[in-house]
Amino acid sequence: MGKQSDHPRAYTKKAVQKGWLMYDWANSAYFLVITTAIFPLFYTAITTTTVDGVISDAVSFMGKTFINTQLYSYIIAASFLIVIIASPLLSGMADYLGRKLLFLKCFCYVGAAGCIGLYWFDVEHLEWSMSALFMANIGAWGSLGFYNAFLPEIAEREEQDLLSAKGYSWGFAGAVILLVMCLALIMGIGDQFTRWAFVGVGLWWAGWAQITFRRLPVRVKERPEGNIMMKGFHELRGVARELKGKTRIVRYLLSFFVMSMAIQTIMLMASSFGIKEVKLASDELIIAILLIQLIAIPGAFLFSWLSKQWGNVTVLLMATAMWAGVCLFAYFLVDGSAMFFVAAGIVGFMMGGTQSLNRSTYTKMLPETEDTASYFSFYEVLEKLGVVIGMFSWGYIEGLTGSMRSSILALIGFFAVAMILLASIPRAENNISVA
Repeated sequence: MGKQSDHPRAYTKKAVQKGWLMYDWANSAYFLVITTAIFPLFYTAITTTTVDGVISDAVSFMGKTFINTQLYSYIIAASFLIVIIASPLLSGMADYLGRKLLFLKCFCYVGAAGCIGLYWFDVEHLEWSMSALFMANIGAWGSLGFYNAFLPEIAEREEQDLLSAKGYSWGFAGAVILLVMCLALIMGIGDQFTRWAFVGVGLWWAGWAQITFRRLPVRVKERPEGNIMMKGFHELRGVARELKGKTRIVRYLLSFFVMSMAIQTIMLMASSFGIKEVKLASDELIIAILLIQLIAIPGAFLFSWLSKQWGNVTVLLMATAMWAGVCLFAYFLVDGSAMFFVAAGIVGFMMGGTQSLNRSTYTKMLPETEDTASYFSFYEVLEKLGVVIGMFSWGYIEGLTGSMRSSILALIGFFAVAMILLASIPRAENNISVA
């Protein structure tokens, strides 16, 4: 593995953990402002035209015609494919060379630059404009694998549920603050400030992340002889061998994979659903989004507490059933703003708790290892591959039927399969809080 050299920093354990939490605070602005709130409204408005009283949501991209939200789902899915290809290789290299922090920085700056690039979004040059969104999403999701890989390094097993919940809570709080600031400026200055909101996300993300970069531990290893890329593959192959025969973690990863197909698709497409299917006004959508973010914070902490009472897997099984229930509710009953607000409240509560508990559950299942980035690359690849399948399924069904509501049916099926997989984890091992 090569000789390891540590570079200790003058920070207490508590300060290091707060530094780690700051990255959630920093990059969650992308997920709220760009993928959930302001950009979906901006994108739908700028790509929808009215000619002789006829409203059209068709756009031309690389010589082909798509529904605007269908194209959006395909671009997001394609960006995840890039992360899927790059993440395992880079994670293996990061573990072998001790460069998790370096790769975290690189993805952060790529994502922030993509957000800033959205300032020049032009529907007449959609191929170039969507490339900025493509780049921003690669940076956001690519960085999370390296960020998450620090969790077992900076926190003891019994601390990980709570610290993971704090991370999501800090992220929701920071994102809401920036969103409110952007909305206040848009209302005060006018719609022309909308593009500057995208610049603000990039600066917020890269700026606050500096605290994380200063405080996280750096353990650089001497450069080994030979092909570094092959060394990275060797690291990953070793992880794959170690996973063989570990029934609990393998079945959990499979359930997480299927669950991600549905959960991440809901989070990425909920705003577009509200705009196109429910016909929400802009202010109604923003209220629903703020509701989701605020309810997510107590949801994250409640799930952390419930996991100590009933065990992580049991709580995740209950949560998955509730996700399927809210999809059924959305398909049959969400036809106006009041019902959309009810669904948004449930999604918000479930979102924070499910995401934080998924991360900490996997962390606690890991064997004793220094190769945390390689292990988390499996986690991240499965999540992103799940998103690709979920987003392409959503876009394909919408393109086939002309309705986003029909796409919800696929999500219900994903949740059903995830529940079966979670239930198959050996009961003696379900309560991994004390395993």
